[in-house]
Amino acid sequence: MAVVLETLIVPRASVVPSASLNPAAGASISRCSSIRFSQFRGLKIQQNQRVAPVSSTCKLARRGSRIVCEAQETAFEVAGVTDATWKSLVLESELPVLVEFWAPWCGPCRMMHPLIDKLAKQYAGKLNCYKVNTDESPSIATQYGIRSIPTVIVFKKGEKKDAVVGAVPESTLTTSLEKFL
Repeated sequence: MAVVLETLIVPRASVVPSASLNPAAGASISRCSSIRFSQFRGLKIQQNQRVAPVSSTCKLARRGSRIVCEAQETAFEVAGVTDATWKSLVLESELPVLVEFWAPWCGPCRMMHPLIDKLAKQYAGKLNCYKVNTDESPSIATQYGIRSIPTVIVFKKGEKKDAVVGAVPESTLTTSLEKFL
């Protein structure tokens, strides 16, 4: 669920005076390709990649810039679990946990990643989602009898409740999850 907390109005690039880009005026310049607004945490003006500054002075206020939320791509990125973090993140979790067992060389696993990320966003606050790379943590995969990847297991209060093997549609995973939420 997304909520708009505040509206930011940015004038056209041709109207932005260079004095307003001064770090003392509230914006901080991190590189010539972006400006960070200190009063709006997580927002920055990002220079279009096709438009490069032609002089040594950074001309950020030009056509092709856009405002970007820095957190949008990482806010719901599903974290990886290792042997060292398995107990604390999965088995001792207060919330139900969805764990995807995968490997980098597995094509169907890569097809499932966007779906797992989407479910992490959709069930944020109700469910924790993690990924286990079976090449890096084979003992966890062995412990739960993972013989085929991708395999998605739902845990509740540290117990394995359900497993789905293979690349499946969203509806299959959602049906499996809804039983335990």
